Amino acid sequence: MFLGEYAHFIDDKGRLTIPAKFRAALSSGVVVTQGLDGCLSVYPLTEWERITQKINTLPLTSKDARNFRRLMYGEAANLQPDRLGRVLIPKHLREIAEIDGETLVIGLHTHLEIWNPQRWQEIRSKVEKEGESIAEHLGI
Repeated sequence: MFLGEYAHFIDDKGRLTIPAKFRAALSSGVVVTQGLDGCLSVYPLTEWERITQKINTLPLTSKDARNFRRLMYGEAANLQPDRLGRVLIPKHLREIAEIDGETLVIGLHTHLEIWNPQRWQEIRSKVEKEGESIAEHLGI
């Protein structure tokens, strides 16, 4: 289970060190792809497989489904952490998420997100202000 917020850095070579408490769960590999809100999503291989099964059931006749597949698969990178727990985030993904240097790694139970700190603060502020109405709308 992935929980919490961790400040980390992308080094000059584009490598991100995975938070130590998550390394064992991600040691067999990860898939990193464009997230839906301006971040990068990091999936353990088992979770990625579960998601791809759902995506692959979407109808090819749906334009939204085709575009979602393109977003999820077209930008994805299959990565293997090195012995120090680092993954090399491809340049095109770093550019999409505007991450360079300081980053935030956010645990979301089944996967991680990698954020530009300023973008994350914008999202976080909005959610904190609207938290009660969001919970009510979702029936939580």
